Amino acid sequence: QVQLVESGGGLVQAGGSLRLSCAASGRTFSSYAMGWFRQAPGKEREFVVAISGSGSSTYYADSVKGRFTISRDNAKNTVYLQMNSLKPEDTAVYYCAAAATIAAVRAYDMDYWGKGTLVTVSS
Repeated sequence: QVQLVESGGGLVQAGGSLRLSCAASGRTFSSYAMGWFRQAPGKEREFVVAISGSGSSTYYADSVKGRFTISRDNAKNTVYLQMNSLKPEDTAVYYCAAAATIAAVRAYDMDYWGKGTLVTVSS
């Protein structure tokens, strides 16, 4: 069983930056690929980015490529999402999730989900 807790959300002006963190419980964190997803008001949840268990592979949605960076620290059981050049359309609840592989993350085939953290970008 893995529990995921996101933090770091908040209100930021357009063009600003935020760093989200996702802390995981359990001793098998490094065996999971991790992903960040987001859900804006009135919209479906969408994939943002994924990282492999070792951190050697990543995959980004086109909408965030070049602005967002995912990383992980397996010693701390934590995955991060550095968000730069934020836009109002990035406003959403951001969720982290764990899956067996990056392919599973991209297929929304997640084993565990966090409860989310709200990011609001003002114009």
